[in-house]
Amino acid sequence: MKANMGSADRLVRILIAIVVGVLYYQGVITGTMGAVLLILAGVFVLTSLVSFCPLYTLFGWSTCKR
Repeated sequence: MKANMGSADRLVRILIAIVVGVLYYQGVITGTMGAVLLILAGVFVLTSLVSFCPLYTLFGWSTCKR
């Protein structure tokens, strides 16, 4: 896996994941939508930690400085 995410992209994903996590645990988002958003937040954290997004490879995108 070659890194294809830049630091700004990683930071934005982490911030979105934190916001979704806080909203879920405060009960603002609940039910099926809350579970889906929580799973998406987990994917955002995971892809940010490894600096690799599989969707970026499908579209040929890269936000990583070379």
